[in-house]
Amino acid sequence: MSLQNPFNPDSRLGCSCGQHASETEHDAAVADEAAFQRRLLESTVMRALFPHDATRRKFLSAVGAGTALAAVSSLFPFEALAAMAQEKGPLEKKDLKVGFLPITCATPIIFAGAADFYAKEGLNVSLQKTAGWAIVRDKVLAREFDASHMLSPMPLAISMGVGSSAEPMVMPVMENTNGNAITLAMKHKDNRDPKNWNGMKFAIPFDYSMHNFLLRYYLAANGIDPDKDVQLRVMAPPDMVANLRSGNIDGFIVAEPFNQRAVFEKVGFIHTLTSEIWDNHPCCAFAASESFVKENPNTFAALVRSIMRATVFADKPENRKGVAEMISPANYLNQPPIVVEQVLTGRFADGLGKVRNVPDRIGFDPFPWHSMAVWMLTQMKRWGYIKGDVNYSDIAERVFLATDAQKRMAELGVEAPKSTYAKHVILGKPFDHSQPDAYLNSFAIRRA
Repeated sequence: MSLQNPFNPDSRLGCSCGQHASETEHDAAVADEAAFQRRLLESTVMRALFPHDATRRKFLSAVGAGTALAAVSSLFPFEALAAMAQEKGPLEKKDLKVGFLPITCATPIIFAGAADFYAKEGLNVSLQKTAGWAIVRDKVLAREFDASHMLSPMPLAISMGVGSSAEPMVMPVMENTNGNAITLAMKHKDNRDPKNWNGMKFAIPFDYSMHNFLLRYYLAANGIDPDKDVQLRVMAPPDMVANLRSGNIDGFIVAEPFNQRAVFEKVGFIHTLTSEIWDNHPCCAFAASESFVKENPNTFAALVRSIMRATVFADKPENRKGVAEMISPANYLNQPPIVVEQVLTGRFADGLGKVRNVPDRIGFDPFPWHSMAVWMLTQMKRWGYIKGDVNYSDIAERVFLATDAQKRMAELGVEAPKSTYAKHVILGKPFDHSQPDAYLNSFAIRRA
């Protein structure tokens, strides 16, 4: 395949350069494979932006190649995508530290280690169990972790410099969907109507979390202002059950297995699964800094392959019991296997005397939808975490590598969505990703 410089106003895409006798000879002259891959990616993007070549050449003549490259690079993470586009190559770094929190959302990251998926890619991954999300963020920014389990809004926030210094991040794969609940203390078993929750105290795991956004959404939909009518306290997930038992909080929203652990300890009951607020909502993710990807493209690609294989394996119902047994020990979740099994199989006690059967209580779908990222950004703006004009799709497409995920899933024989955007329904209210500001302005309770 012959590739002309798409930023040259005098070149014609798709045509021979005229310096070789054949296309085969031309391709043989492309000695630098990395440059070839980069040119392939740039050409693909420019073809998408300018379907008519005359328009492209006119644009480049008007603004200059350098300005055009800078402008297009601001829209597309060329470096990260080029790195991911490379097939298996020599690993730049084999010994890696990958952070995770001891929650079931981390199942693919943990299972990839327990099942030697990393080792099969030639990687020596040291999984670093971490207590809280702020620590994860800080260790990634300090380069103490090469990559990490994160809450899916975190790479967006870090990339924008919201809540921390700005560092461009990429998220190639979602860890899980659903997998969370709102749990209340037993004293509230007859107080199930959220309209009556004025004055209550709730724990959330992090500001930039689906938990925070979903709880706020749920409260506001029931007329409760989350900033005025209740208290929201950021708390590390492993500390929530003890605080519920001591009466410091009335409830929490968090990943599993801590909701089920509260039931196991008989200190709380599951009020609602978050899948009952937004079925198949995104939750946790795997992410790394863009600089790590640039410096270690083959290593990062091997990491993603390992985790994506583990994600696909963990999603199959017939594998759930075995996965629960493998990730329960002290070096991983440190939970009774029956608690983890109830979460992963979806057959569980709710703390109110019922046994529920919800097979999709947690799912492991690796696809990082751009539309889900846009929804997260609307909620960041709704509650005042980001201000001013927001280019929603630009940020979503820089951080969530959905296009690359389509390719990786296809390589594993997994059917990937053809589009990276979809319409979603949250508490019965449709979300149209193409109208984010109209969606935001439709809420009666908001800060923006």
